Amino acid sequence: MARSVAAPMPETADSIPLSMTALIKPSAGPGAELAEVPVPTIGERDVLVRVDATSICGTDLHIYTWDEWAAGRMKPPIVFGHEFCGTVVRAGGEVSRVKLGDFVAAESHVVCGHCEECRAGELHACRNVEIIGVDRPGAFAQYVAIPEANAWPVSGLPPEIATLEEPLGNAVHTVSSTPIVGADVAIFGLGPLGLFALRIAKVYGAARVFGIEVSPFRARLGQAMGADRVLQPERDDIVGSLLEETGGEGVDVVLEMSGNQRAFAQALKALRYGGTMALLGLPSHALEVDVADGIIFKGATIKGIVGRRVPETWHQTRGLLENGVDMSPVVTETMPLGDFERAFALLGEGRTGKIIMYPNQTEKGISA
Repeated sequence: MARSVAAPMPETADSIPLSMTALIKPSAGPGAELAEVPVPTIGERDVLVRVDATSICGTDLHIYTWDEWAAGRMKPPIVFGHEFCGTVVRAGGEVSRVKLGDFVAAESHVVCGHCEECRAGELHACRNVEIIGVDRPGAFAQYVAIPEANAWPVSGLPPEIATLEEPLGNAVHTVSSTPIVGADVAIFGLGPLGLFALRIAKVYGAARVFGIEVSPFRARLGQAMGADRVLQPERDDIVGSLLEETGGEGVDVVLEMSGNQRAFAQALKALRYGGTMALLGLPSHALEVDVADGIIFKGATIKGIVGRRVPETWHQTRGLLENGVDMSPVVTETMPLGDFERAFALLGEGRTGKIIMYPNQTEKGISA
């Protein structure tokens, strides 16, 4: 397990610098660079958060490698990164729910509040959403400005766990999207979100949970997180094995966390008739789908999962962590922000779980 790095000493408003170190996407194309940029200003309903810990997401890897999805969505230059926790060091005049010195985790989706989805309480599906670190400056930096509504106070969690609340919420939302008690569940892709989903599915009462993962490193993490069996595409017949495990019926639920074309096709074939498939993995490009035999004639239910339901998912996630559900085995690397190239190399090779970076620390973290 990674060891926590202590947060910096408390700051006063006068001690906040005018500029900061941040990891930016400087232009269209692969890579990123550290730069000195102005500390963000805040509006009347915003807070300025000193970033005590930030974690790297698969979306950040899409941005770093500059794939088709990133090229169609991002507008560099911009600070990226959207999973983080930190301390409120400045607050706008209309802020009332959080106060200076509060330790908070952040909801990364900034919603408009007035579209039909928001008005119906479906904030996670806001059509005008702005994502921190994608559409507006992000958290791979010493400071980040966010709306007060996106700050969720944290109590009793170390920074390297508090920063996981946002991505863990994605996994909670995915698992909660369909009845899971007594179900046979297959999770395609055991990156951090898949690993989170694996443990949550077990906690929620799944009969058996099967993990499918290319990386031997992550396959071992899957076993550590409680998978009943982990299958590897280069070694195992994925569809055949899942059908054999379920008496030829197929799994009741598929959680697709990889965004991979081959995995998607295998998942549809392994899903039982009338089963449910929840999609969270983000493809790098458009996928080909067997709609006729894979979905229509199978009577399958396909659910797209975006973000977290607010506030339900945040309360569920907090409850899991506060009741001792241990997600710490997923954290395998901690490091300062300056080691970002090593972090993205490990992530791209699948040789890591969750990587935590400390933008306000200079010493190296402790690897698991």
